[in-house]
Amino acid sequence: MPPPLFRRSIWAIIGVAVLIVVVVAAIPFIASTQIVKGRIADEMSAWSGFRVSINGTPDIQIWPVFRATLSEVSMTEWDAAGDPPVLEADRVEIELSAFAALAGNIDFSDARFVRPTIRLVRRADGGLELPHSSGGRLARSIERVRAAVAAHPTRFNPEALPSDEFGAIEFVDGRVLAVSGKDEELLLGDLTGKASLPALNKAGTLTASGVWRGEQVAVELSSPRPLALLAGGSAPITAALKSAPVEASFDGVARLVGDVQVDGQAKISAPSLRRVAEWSQPGVLPSSPVGSIAIASKVTGDPARLKLENAKVTLEGNPGVGLLDLSLIGPVPSISGTLAFDTLNLMTFASAFAPLAQSNPGAAEIDTSFADRINLDLRLSTTKATIGSIALEEVAATAQVKGGLAAFDISDAEAFGGNIQAGIRFDRKPGGTHAEIRLLASDIDGGAFGTAVGLSRIVPIGRGTVSVILAGPGLSWNALLQNASGSISATFGPGAIAGLDLEAFLKRSAERGFFSLDEVSGNALQIDGVEFKATISNGVAKIDKAEARTPTERIWLTGIVPYVGRGLALSGAIEPKDTTAPSNPAQHSAFFVGGSWGAPFISPLVQPVTTAPLDPASAPSGD
Repeated sequence: MPPPLFRRSIWAIIGVAVLIVVVVAAIPFIASTQIVKGRIADEMSAWSGFRVSINGTPDIQIWPVFRATLSEVSMTEWDAAGDPPVLEADRVEIELSAFAALAGNIDFSDARFVRPTIRLVRRADGGLELPHSSGGRLARSIERVRAAVAAHPTRFNPEALPSDEFGAIEFVDGRVLAVSGKDEELLLGDLTGKASLPALNKAGTLTASGVWRGEQVAVELSSPRPLALLAGGSAPITAALKSAPVEASFDGVARLVGDVQVDGQAKISAPSLRRVAEWSQPGVLPSSPVGSIAIASKVTGDPARLKLENAKVTLEGNPGVGLLDLSLIGPVPSISGTLAFDTLNLMTFASAFAPLAQSNPGAAEIDTSFADRINLDLRLSTTKATIGSIALEEVAATAQVKGGLAAFDISDAEAFGGNIQAGIRFDRKPGGTHAEIRLLASDIDGGAFGTAVGLSRIVPIGRGTVSVILAGPGLSWNALLQNASGSISATFGPGAIAGLDLEAFLKRSAERGFFSLDEVSGNALQIDGVEFKATISNGVAKIDKAEARTPTERIWLTGIVPYVGRGLALSGAIEPKDTTAPSNPAQHSAFFVGGSWGAPFISPLVQPVTTAPLDPASAPSGD
């Protein structure tokens, strides 16, 4: 027979087991009588500061966790009269303390909101804010911490944080709306995530994902003192955003309420700057395609001035460094600073700030409305650069956008063995957009220049200078060229004109039949120099002077070259340079040039010409 002590131990164990069974069996009964929806609503109101309403009776579950499931839960402001709820959810699942329930108390930490809807208030300035609660525990705790921050703004004491236990809030398939009067706008959809804060003085985390403006976005936040951040204090914070258009992160110290301040390391990368701009703030940048961008930098400051020091910027795989200032306060965002690259595609860079490229370059309307939505002042330098097929070196450039003006200027660059200055600007005026294009190429290799711009048969081979100034209405590129006014001039020293066989030209002229310029192409014509001047008015170039000098001849042209139709109406002559010396008439020719830019033809004139250029009005038609 077992000793008495052993028998008493057995009975004690059996008694404890029976007690546990009885307690567990009693929990549903006790819960059904003690945990009523009113008690749960009161506890939720005590934390949130809003009026909490619950439809239906809570569904109590014991295993595997002690949980109450609430249906059709809503939170409204206490003084709201007919306003929609601040928060409403189809279902809320709350984990409860079984022992607190046995004592008739409500003690819960974790909550799961299923299909919640959160409503934010849209301010008159377009900003958003949370509705104000009426003194809940969380709001009172934040106010106490805010008072501690105000008392010691430069040395916040973590001991000022309350130690109340909080827990975790999970949300599934939610949405966030912006409310303005009777109107509601969807800001976020498919919102799912979890906010975890074991106690108000502990570290907290937030993970969430949702759909914003048609793109899936995931956010992660963590801080050792999140309550200090909510109260307007400074605290360490780590943040990360991931989406298809852009990925970004921040690791440092921040103040997010009131006097906003940040100080830390930030990174941002995007496969397409255009896509980011259209997604985050449509219309900020022009509709030109812009490639990938990545920025890694130390960030300090506030919304009035965010300073990016030692910023490492990569545009389409081209790395650069610089200093940037950003301002998010004011009618439009502002960006200024300097960037230095080793290599860069200038067309891509400029297209981010000026409407240089279109899907249909000729007829498409040039959109300059973005110039009213951003202020930009960037200084750029790069050791090597390209503009299409043109290679540049030692480039200094600026990009400016402000108050309807968009401009990109290359103030200095080396190209074609000489110096290049160029600029393009669009200025929105009451009468419409005015555009201007400028180019000054000094002491350049004309052969290399002509090949690069596709005018190898026109631009002489030799050292020279080219100047182009065009201005006109900037509705579209075609409209600009068809209505432009300005001037074109060029001077070149000794060299050659490619593809012009002078002897063949004179021979065909003597035969008195018209012929194409291609028929007399051949060896390059050696020249002593070329001078060209033309005045452009309403898209028509009037040649004021076009003269090429060989050792023995002078070749000149006069007439008009319209942009529309790309036709030619020119007259010219080949004459002896020295009119006083005896000359061979076979070496002279007067002719008319017609046809088009791409296919000019020559029609010899029967009557001899004088040594002065012909008046274009009296030039024969060539028919």
